[in-house]
Amino acid sequence: MPLLSADASVLLVVDLQERLMPAIAGAPAVLENAGRLVRGATRLGIDVCATEQNPDGLGHTVDAVAELLPTPAVAKTSFAADVDPGPGTIVVAGCEAHVCVLQTVLALRARGRDVAVVADAVGSRVEANRDRALERLRAHGVDVVTTEMVLFEWLHDSDHPAFREVQRLIR
Repeated sequence: MPLLSADASVLLVVDLQERLMPAIAGAPAVLENAGRLVRGATRLGIDVCATEQNPDGLGHTVDAVAELLPTPAVAKTSFAADVDPGPGTIVVAGCEAHVCVLQTVLALRARGRDVAVVADAVGSRVEANRDRALERLRAHGVDVVTTEMVLFEWLHDSDHPAFREVQRLIR
């Protein structure tokens, strides 16, 4: 998978939940970048889906992200989200990087899917767990990218009609 394309991507937001996020290292940045991705995807017509791990215990998706989602998050109890978000490369943001993100992405890779994990939009309670998860995912053929990389690759060209609007998301 060379460059990401808006025509062949889907965004998956994993478990950015009310009772989990206060414990996540760097949570404000993770939430800000996840919000940027959801806004950019929505503006560019890219499908967005989200999951919630055991919402009875961890609460629902934080309001700042939930209000941006085109459809409500899907509840799950399995760490690996059993989702088929549609065709194309699956761009993943969420928590925890070393548990639900890792297991979801490895399951998607086992099904032959191309996946890109957005490093600055995933988090864990302990940064070392996040870092080891990203290393492991890379070793399994997952592209590790950043929010800005994703948004600019989706745009592809500064002549894109949404360029200025999407560019404002990162300023």
